[in-house]
Amino acid sequence: MKGFVALEDGAVFEGKGVGIAGEREGEIVFNTSMTGYQEIMTDPSYKGQIVTMTYPLIGNYGVNTEDVESGGPKVEGFIAREFSKITSNFRAQDSLLNYLEKHNIIALEEVDTRALTKHIRAKGAMKAVISTVDHDKESLVAKAKASQNIVGRDLVKEVTCGAPYVFDEASPQSSPSSPKVVVMDFGVKMNILRMLKKVGCHVTVVPASTTAENVLAMHPDGVLLSNGPGDPEGVPYAIQEIRKLIGTIPIFGICLGQQLLGLAYGGKTYKLKFGHRGANQPIKELATGKIYITSENHGFAVDLVSIAGQPVRATHVNLNDNTVEGLEHELHPVFSVQFHPEASPGPHDSYGLFQKFKETMEGFTGNKR
Repeated sequence: MKGFVALEDGAVFEGKGVGIAGEREGEIVFNTSMTGYQEIMTDPSYKGQIVTMTYPLIGNYGVNTEDVESGGPKVEGFIAREFSKITSNFRAQDSLLNYLEKHNIIALEEVDTRALTKHIRAKGAMKAVISTVDHDKESLVAKAKASQNIVGRDLVKEVTCGAPYVFDEASPQSSPSSPKVVVMDFGVKMNILRMLKKVGCHVTVVPASTTAENVLAMHPDGVLLSNGPGDPEGVPYAIQEIRKLIGTIPIFGICLGQQLLGLAYGGKTYKLKFGHRGANQPIKELATGKIYITSENHGFAVDLVSIAGQPVRATHVNLNDNTVEGLEHELHPVFSVQFHPEASPGPHDSYGLFQKFKETMEGFTGNKR
């Protein structure tokens, strides 16, 4: 069946629909990863977005029940040059085409993804509509223009957990005496929880709306502020609670968690032209000069100038555009990174940050439980 993706600036790209018939709206973005399509589709940070894969062949190694980052796909739509009709991998439990259909994902192939990606790079990420039921280009562009804007929108409430829970996936490194971490779930990826367990932490996940008082009442040794979708300014309730936590307990922020910390410091965030989405972003650690290759998925960043008067320093920068990729408080045990140290998909260069967080909790001499 014929399908289209129409952008708010009037550009329309034609392709072939696979999976289900239908229509969705979202922000059109691209991801440069060669693998990891199942992790990308299930990453809650992609809520509200139509994802274009730049690698031309997607789906050749199939899907399984292990390589997921949440309870199911969160993307609004999925686009590739070609979806593999052949599945060949010893871990595969199903084909990607079946997975798309089972989870009601609207997807297009035979799209000129190179042209689409170049258009996004030149014009920026923007509102779009993906459809296999409406073939009128003018109608689709009008729908794209009228669709919801991601700026200022609270997408976190659509992906956070409904109630606190203990992440009890088996890990030989964890024990009843492990440091207790409360994860504020703004759209947390499963591999963040797995990595915390791997370094020996007891992990409890709480909804994004949990108050600072309720977090501290759980007597944790540290708080992790997770990744998540959309504009950090769209979740002011989280910012005010994070502000209360600073100085009381060790805090580690990842991706949206860093942006929320930046706002809690009194700073500002801004929307990137087309964002950072892929598994090959070069990040420089300023203290050592070491270069990490990292996985990223974000469309906003902290304005470093806006927090110049605060006791906060940059620890990492992106070598592609010099955006701030890491922050650390100079008075309190609070640090954050904009990239994804848990990867999934992506390189494992930054796994050590989870061990750093554990050691920070163990060395904290403030209020103990």
